[in-house]
Amino acid sequence: MNIEVKINVKPIDYIKSMNILEQRVHDVSLGKKDEFLWILEHNHVYTAGTSSKNTDLLDKNLRVIKTDRGGKLTYHGPGQKVVYFVLDLNKREKDIRKLVNKIENCIIDVLREYKVTSYPDKKNIGIWVGDKNNSMKIAAIGIRVKKWIAYHGFALNICNDLSKYNGIVPCGIKDKGITNFKKLGINKYNNIDKIIAKKFLNIFL
Repeated sequence: MNIEVKINVKPIDYIKSMNILEQRVHDVSLGKKDEFLWILEHNHVYTAGTSSKNTDLLDKNLRVIKTDRGGKLTYHGPGQKVVYFVLDLNKREKDIRKLVNKIENCIIDVLREYKVTSYPDKKNIGIWVGDKNNSMKIAAIGIRVKKWIAYHGFALNICNDLSKYNGIVPCGIKDKGITNFKKLGINKYNNIDKIIAKKFLNIFL
C-alpha cells in the first residue's frame, strides 16, 4: 500500500482543494491513483458540514460554503494546518469508528511531540486539551465516506486568529472554547508538516 504525500506552503483556495480532493476520490475508487495525504493551509473561509444548523451562524453576514463532509460549522484560515486524506477502506477495515479513532490517535501523537497532553471526547468530536471542566478544542475532525473511500480530514490550530470563531458556534458546541499552539505558549513548530506526515504514515502504512 502506498500513500502519496503532498505539502503546500502557500494557502490553497478551499473550493479548488475540494475539486482536487473529489477527483482523487474518484481516481482511488477506480484504482488509478494511490491513497493521498495533503497538508495545507486555507485563506479565511467558513464551511458547513452535513449536520450544520442555521442557528450556529451567529454573524449572518459571514459567507459560508456548504460541504459534504460530516460535522457542523467551522472556520479555516492562515495559521491552521488542514490535513486532507483519501483512504480506501475497501483495502482496509470497513470500520468508520475505527478510522476516526486512528485519526484521533494521529493528532494526539502529533501534539505529544510538543509535550501537549490531549484527548478525544465521546460526546464532542475533535481533540481537546485542558481539564474536562474547562476543555478547549485544538483540532477539528470532519470525514465523509463514499463507496468506502474515506476523505476530508482534520484541522489543527497552530497560530490562527481565534477571534474568527466569534461569529459562529464552532462544530455546534456552545459551552467549550477553542485554543491553538500559540495560546498554549508553543512558538516553535517549524517542523509540524513533517511530524504530521510521519505520524499519519506510522498509523496508516
